[in-house]
Amino acid sequence: MSRKVYLHVGAPKTGTTYLQDRLALNAATLADHGVHFPSRHALADPALSQFRAAIDLMGQDWGGPPGHAKGAWPALVRRIGRLEGTVVVSHEVLAPAAAEHVQRAMADLTALGGTEVHVVYSVRDPARQVPAAWQEAIKQGGLSTYRRYTRLMTRGNIFFARAFDLPRVLETWGSGLPRDRVHVVTVPQARGDELWLRSCAALGIDPAWAPRDSEAVNRSMGVAETTVLRRLNRRLEDASRKDASYDRVVRETLVQGMLANRRGTRVQLPPDMHPWAVAEAERWTAWLRESGVHVVGDLDDLLPRPTDAASYVDPERVSPKAQLGAALDALAVMTGEAARRDDPDARLRVRLRERVTDRLHDRLRR
Repeated sequence: MSRKVYLHVGAPKTGTTYLQDRLALNAATLADHGVHFPSRHALADPALSQFRAAIDLMGQDWGGPPGHAKGAWPALVRRIGRLEGTVVVSHEVLAPAAAEHVQRAMADLTALGGTEVHVVYSVRDPARQVPAAWQEAIKQGGLSTYRRYTRLMTRGNIFFARAFDLPRVLETWGSGLPRDRVHVVTVPQARGDELWLRSCAALGIDPAWAPRDSEAVNRSMGVAETTVLRRLNRRLEDASRKDASYDRVVRETLVQGMLANRRGTRVQLPPDMHPWAVAEAERWTAWLRESGVHVVGDLDDLLPRPTDAASYVDPERVSPKAQLGAALDALAVMTGEAARRDDPDARLRVRLRERVTDRLHDRLRR
């Protein structure tokens, strides 16, 4: 049995949510053409299953109750070993993996026999990456102001900075692989189908094999909306922001259900950071040209466009009126959500009444 395994390791904020959802939606038709997007077992959701496998591989345990990821990576490897053809494993949390985790992944996959491993990495220009990363950190319960976050980004000592460091990521994941098995997809500046088409080219997929489109997208918020959410996070206790319910209530209902849909002023890279972004892009493109890896797309897409200083809004100086509007809309959505949810005490009372009624009927029948 022979197979090609494509490890799509990120980067975050490069359309990974859309890619993973479209692969999952079209899993059946892709499998008809020998392309598999597997989970740890046949009935599990591939995207969630691969997330758990990724954090298990890296010895982490977040995004769910303690122990929820234990054994997920070996289970996924066993599943891959039962497949033939092309296999895609995709999750952006893999990007900053340490060398020992990469070595384990490669050893486990090559031990299957007849397996050719490829690495795929999507990259976006730094001027768009940094604002998107800050918003994502806030969505995850983060507290940092934009100015502090950008300082941490330039120092390279936070998750997103490590995940975006193209040379570091590919030197780690590509260690020991032939250069033609390392694929880089550049994210186009314009929206549209081009990113999907480039991703298919890197993964060896005919786009016609995945006809069902996906509506899944991790939408961005505006300046006022992100500021309101950051201030809300500060009001919440640490345990609340780390609880799995934060994802359901805040990220899904509040952010994706309302805040990301408001027409707010978009978060941009601070104008004084433009030289840093250009230098990063030039470092990445120089590495790509010298490395000989397979690039799908245009390297010019990685060159940042200048920020218009006149249109830039500092999140720490966004007007109280704009924040109030976002906060009131958020309150309205959460009030509606609370009204729709069942009263747990009411459900308990119903169950107690049913049990009492059942016992009464049993006695009457006797």
